[in-house]
This record gives sequence, structure tokens and C-alpha cells, in this order.
Amino acid sequence: MSLRNALCGATALTLVAATGALADGHSKSLTIAIVNNGHMINMQKVAEAYTEQTGVALNWVSLEEGVLREQVTSDTATGGGQYDIINIGMQEAPIWGQAGWIEPLQFGADYDLDDMLPAIRNGLSAQGELFAAPFYGESSMVMYRKDLTDAAGVSIADNDSWANIQAAAAAIHDPDNGVYGVCLRGKPGWGDNMAFITTVVNSYGGAWFDKDYRPTINSAEWKAAINFYVDLLGTYGPPGSEGNSFNEILALYNEGKCGMWIDATIAASFLEVDGVAYAQSPNAGNAVGANWLWAWAMAVPAGTENATEAKAFIEWATSKDYIKAVADHAEFGWGSVPTGTRASTYAYPEFQKVAGFADAELAAIESAAPQATELKPYVGVQFAAIPEFPEVGSAVAQEMAAALSGAKSVDEALEASQAAADAIMREAGYY
Repeated sequence: MSLRNALCGATALTLVAATGALADGHSKSLTIAIVNNGHMINMQKVAEAYTEQTGVALNWVSLEEGVLREQVTSDTATGGGQYDIINIGMQEAPIWGQAGWIEPLQFGADYDLDDMLPAIRNGLSAQGELFAAPFYGESSMVMYRKDLTDAAGVSIADNDSWANIQAAAAAIHDPDNGVYGVCLRGKPGWGDNMAFITTVVNSYGGAWFDKDYRPTINSAEWKAAINFYVDLLGTYGPPGSEGNSFNEILALYNEGKCGMWIDATIAASFLEVDGVAYAQSPNAGNAVGANWLWAWAMAVPAGTENATEAKAFIEWATSKDYIKAVADHAEFGWGSVPTGTRASTYAYPEFQKVAGFADAELAAIESAAPQATELKPYVGVQFAAIPEFPEVGSAVAQEMAAALSGAKSVDEALEASQAAADAIMREAGYY
């Protein structure tokens, strides 16, 4: 059964309003599925205080991004009830909310919903109703070693040309000394390599679908973008890039092996090398969609029996109080607070003092352009907000990894991608 059909057949469930944890006086436990990224891992320690204060035990299931998507989608779509809280993002939240897979979220006045960055709030809502609360938000930007670019006599500007990015990568590429000019996502997955690749395609003037939702992956714009991507990463990237996504590249960067990285703004919170500078995402003449927009958010599956407690935890974990709890935590501090969700975070002097990336991150989030345009009929920057996209994006992701590794030519990979996407969209009944 296609995801589109599953969504159409989803049963609307009676929703329970969140009224706070332990309303019945009995202890509860929550099972929470999270992506294994830094801020989520930190939350497990910060939330120990929540358990102490409320008595609600928290059982964490930390999964690699691709595995998380598969397991959470399967369990939520079938109402399996394995999880009480799930990590999802902007691709899923509006679609799943309208299908009745996840519950709407309504919090108290102290939560200050108006403090949430509008782009992030809108991306997690449907028809004005919030279906997932953002734990952290992000766009994408260039993070580069200014000591290396200075030594090589090159510079990187905001919204630079891809040609200049390639020239800078060539100038700082020094594999004999363990430094690669650029590190980019290559690991297959609709939220892995395709997150970055889609922004490159956007910047070249390409799109996933035309106005009739027919795939356009065999277009001249896609061909130019993918040839550039494969050449850039294949020539100036680390060996085995087809196996690298966010966490793998973060480790490489902190080992001093990456001269430049174009990826999620949230990465800046975890960079440990000195001399990092930031620039807005490059483009090939079309800046719209050159930087993505995403939030790892927390939602309550409609199948859980612990909706009240789950919503209470989410209200705390995505609040201003949680930001302060991380800032005050002995193991973390202001440099480790989750960002990209609330305007108030950027106003704290303590945060501004330690977050040299803050202005660049906020500018990237506020400049992202997820709305549908004449070029693309769908909402989304690094994804298309339709139920079929995870299947389409995953199929194309495998082909792009094959092109990057040299197992297929770019032309072969694009033709196979077009055929796969066309078959999925036809089966779903788009045309």
C-alpha cells in the first residue's frame, strides 16, 4: 500500500488534551524515539531533573536518522503504540497531523507560542494548528576553516557562486596532510544526501516535480547540478563520501579533516576546531531554495495511551525553561543550548557571547523559502511536502550515491531516478 493510500485510510482518533503529568497520582513512564544527534543526546541528561520533579520515567530509544524515520513511520502509521513521543520534522508533521496520525499540541500561556520563530512554527503546523513542537531548528550554511582559506589566499562570501566554492575547495585541499577541501553528505537517504543535493538542484533552477507533479529529474538543471556535486565531492572530498552524513562529517570536521562543510546550521554548536567562519549558502544563479529549512520536533502519536504525560513533557522540553536548564547544567552551558526555535534564545547576552554562529544561523533560517512557487508546486526546500516524497527521495538517494561512488554515470543515475519517481507517482494516482 502506498503512503498516500495509508494516509487516506487513517482513522481519526479522539484526542486527549494535555493537562500535566501525573494527573491521576500514579507514576508513569514514557518511551521516546529520538534521532542520535547531539542536542537529543544531551536532552537525556538534562531531563533527569524532569523525572526527579514529576516521577515520570523516560525510556529513550536513540536511532540513526534513516532507521528512526523507518521505525517511527511504520509504528505511527499503524497505530502500533510503541512510542509515546517521536522525533519527526517538517516533512511529516503537517501531513501526519491532517491524517490523524499525531495529536495537535496546545500549551499554556507561559509556553509563549508567539516566541517561536514563524518559519519553524509554520512548517510544523497545518491549517494553523501545531502538530509537533520544535526541539531545535535549522537551515544550512557554509562552515569553513578561515585559517586554511587565508593561507591559500582565497575567500568565501555569503551566497557565493558554486564556481568559487569549488575553487576554494581546490585551494585548501591537502589530502597528503589529512585535509580535504570539502565535506558534503553522500550517504543515501531522503533526509541524508538528498537534503543537500536538493538545495544544489534548487540553486541551479531545478525542481522535483512540475506543476502536474510529474518528476523532472531528467532535466538539464538536475544534470548540471549532479555533475557539479559529483565532481566537487569526488575530487575534493574524503574517500568514501557516499557513506557520510551529518554525524560522520561532524566527526571528520572535529578531527581537522574538513576545510569546508555545507550543512545544517545546528552543526556549529558542536564544532570543536578553532577558526571556523560562516557564510550563507552558495547558489548557481537562483538563490531561492539554496538553503534548507528543518526542525527536529517532538510529536505525540495517536496510538499512545500516555498522551497527557507525553504532551506535558514536550511542553517542558521545548520551552524557554528547557533552554535555561541546558544553560545552567553543569555539563553543558550556553554554548550547548538547542537553537533555531525561539527568538528569545538569540537575545540572551550569555548566548551571544559564546555563539559566534548565531547571526549566520538566524539569517539562514529567516531567508529559507519553503513556499510553493512557479518553479515548484510543492512546499519544502530540501524535500517535497507530499506523502510520496520519502519513497521517491529514498529511491533517488540510492542512485545519487551510486553516481558519487562511480558505480553509475550521472546520466545513468538520473535516468534511473526519473523512472523510479515516475513509477511511484503513477501508482499513487497523480496522473
